[in-house]
Amino acid sequence: MANFAKWIGGGLGFVLGGPVGALVGFALGSMFGNTEVLTSTTTTHGTGRTAEGDFKMSLLVLIACIMKADGRVDKAELAVVKKFLVANFGEQGALDALQILKKLLDQNINETEVATQIGQNLNYSSKLELLHLLFQIAYADGKVVASELNTIQRIATIFRIDRLDFESVKAPYIKQMDRDWAYKALEIEPTATNDEIKKAYRKMAMKYHPDKVNELGEDVKKSATEKFRSINEAYESLKKQRGMN
Repeated sequence: MANFAKWIGGGLGFVLGGPVGALVGFALGSMFGNTEVLTSTTTTHGTGRTAEGDFKMSLLVLIACIMKADGRVDKAELAVVKKFLVANFGEQGALDALQILKKLLDQNINETEVATQIGQNLNYSSKLELLHLLFQIAYADGKVVASELNTIQRIATIFRIDRLDFESVKAPYIKQMDRDWAYKALEIEPTATNDEIKKAYRKMAMKYHPDKVNELGEDVKKSATEKFRSINEAYESLKKQRGMN
């Protein structure tokens, strides 16, 4: 049980109930036995904050949704997901997560129900970070799979993510196909003035600063740093294009 502290030791609250709870309960219960899970897992209810454990379990459930989007799960997909998990959560964390994920993949998942529950319980910054991580998976193998992207779009809609925020999170992954990606990353139009670009950069740097997800643990904060870097990259790209100081 101790090896799974990265995934359930950060506190479990809302993921123990509702449709997500049914999935998570089955997954953990099948590995440890229901009694051990319920007595060994701390709960965090009514704090008004997103618990680290809730976020990470939500991520695994949504990864399962992405992987099941095309109706099948193959070894190549699992390899991509493992690579993503290792990069974000370390070797042991990835192995632990894969055990839970495989149990989730064995179950029927109602995408709308789980996304609705997650969306109602996570704060906005946490939901943006979830989308960022899901895009990482969708583009991890360098291929654009329509079923995966459509699933992320539906999840974002259920999360009530602002359209500009969605495009900003997506932009760095399509920069080879969209010459306006840097403008989208900063949530501005190509017609923006230099001063508007500077103002947009400051605003976005604040919105996506890694400290916004401090409560989700060091692993998630490290991942959030990548999104923060993409904002800097977009700004530097526009400065170079325009010869800005």
